[in-house]
Amino acid sequence: MSSQSRLDRAYKNAKVIPFDDTSKFIFFSDCHRGDNSFADEFANNRNIYFHALKHYYTEGFTYCELGDGDELWENLSFETIFRAHKDIYELLQLFHADHRLNLIWGNHDMVYRDPKYVKKHLSSYFDQKTDTDKEVPLFPDIKYNEAIVLKHKNTGQEVFLIHGHQADFMNYIGWRINRFLVRVLWKPLQVVGIADPTSPAKNYKETIRIERRIKKWIANNKNLLTIIGHTHRPRFPEAGELALFNDGSCVHPRSITGIEIENGSITLMKWQISTTEDGILKIIRVPLEGPQKLTEFITE
Repeated sequence: MSSQSRLDRAYKNAKVIPFDDTSKFIFFSDCHRGDNSFADEFANNRNIYFHALKHYYTEGFTYCELGDGDELWENLSFETIFRAHKDIYELLQLFHADHRLNLIWGNHDMVYRDPKYVKKHLSSYFDQKTDTDKEVPLFPDIKYNEAIVLKHKNTGQEVFLIHGHQADFMNYIGWRINRFLVRVLWKPLQVVGIADPTSPAKNYKETIRIERRIKKWIANNKNLLTIIGHTHRPRFPEAGELALFNDGSCVHPRSITGIEIENGSITLMKWQISTTEDGILKIIRVPLEGPQKLTEFITE
């Protein structure tokens, strides 16, 4: 099956969510939440991410995670990750309870394709603080999707959400091989600063190839506005260009990037630590591109 066929299948089977100009969405991907060891790239930005997540919850945004939220190549189980970043998951619990949490699986959390795996590991957890042996609810009835389509109630415009590894053969079809290499070989080397060559985020030529394949699919589908992750490279096209957006990642050095949709417009956003004039560190939100009206990307 070609990358175009994989993208076709994902679009056909995507979960459809209606929205309008009052809807508010935040898209993050590639958090790669790990075990808080030296190999956990997310750990460096966890405070930035937590602060951003609190902002979006308070402001009424719906959280959409576009794959690779949990680092399940380097780590054997979700339980290890949960213990390391329990406060993050407790905040995500609030989104889930308010029906404002939508999750997509990527290559590093491909095991979430299996509803049985998700139910077993994400529905509840054992709370060590209690004296009972009871399981405490975590994400009851949570569902992971390969893709999501946001469909505007008035204009009918669609926004296609996907991780993007459908255009990357080895990270979609051969993901078990890459997982083995990362888990056995590259995780120990990552501790001493050697990058994982299986990742498109570390391979510029592979990033270009993946983007080219997805652009081809977008062009064949009436310039369908598409938001991906996977390559970790933020992307925000001009109106009139092929509508391929990328929300970047949460493992940039000292910052995270994401994409917001609010008031019918789309914006590429960066969260980072900044220093005030009196030397106080604070986390700030910086627009990188946009806002741009979604309707400017509609192709007749």
